[in-house]
Amino acid sequence: MANVEQELERKAMAAPPGSFRQLVLLAAKRFKSSWVELGKLLTKVKHEGTFQDWGYPTFEAYCLAELRIRKQTADKLTKGYSVMNKYEPERLAAPDVAESAPPFEVVEVLAQAEERGQLSAQEYKSIRDSIWNPEKPTSELRRDLVERFPPPERDPNDAAEVKRLWLQLKRLAAELRANKKVPRAIVERADALAQDLEEVVAKKAEA
Repeated sequence: MANVEQELERKAMAAPPGSFRQLVLLAAKRFKSSWVELGKLLTKVKHEGTFQDWGYPTFEAYCLAELRIRKQTADKLTKGYSVMNKYEPERLAAPDVAESAPPFEVVEVLAQAEERGQLSAQEYKSIRDSIWNPEKPTSELRRDLVERFPPPERDPNDAAEVKRLWLQLKRLAAELRANKKVPRAIVERADALAQDLEEVVAKKAEA
């Protein structure tokens, strides 16, 4: 993490002083302490297409190359900021929002619920006090929200789910093969099972 912060600091110092580009770089460096600031700036960069002015073909390419932020994280930041700005525009504009805002892990759950159509204005109003309560542990609050807005259950017959299981089994077989203490017979059974499941994946892909 220290190396990433140093790289962001170097890029920020190389950018025109006081420029919007430098502002985003410095916000990325402070990401852990202020997700709201970075979420707001990234949302602006994405919507206005500023990344193209800086020589990047896509928003994702800009985040990864310049800010060292993966697409998944950038999406979570922009969606999280958007959902909080929808329900709490005044609070997000407050000077102390970096210290008072709900934890990023909590906002992530709310953004997912919003995307699935589970979060309404009335629902948000009923949880508002708890998510802005600094005394409530983040892990406990996140657990409560996941229970309240559960993600859809995975279909065990879904092709993507079968493929995920196959990849897990394939990795396990490789680890067993590399461990000299595992009997050869077990390794062979794991390899055979992985091959059988690969055939199932291939059939589902053709269907």
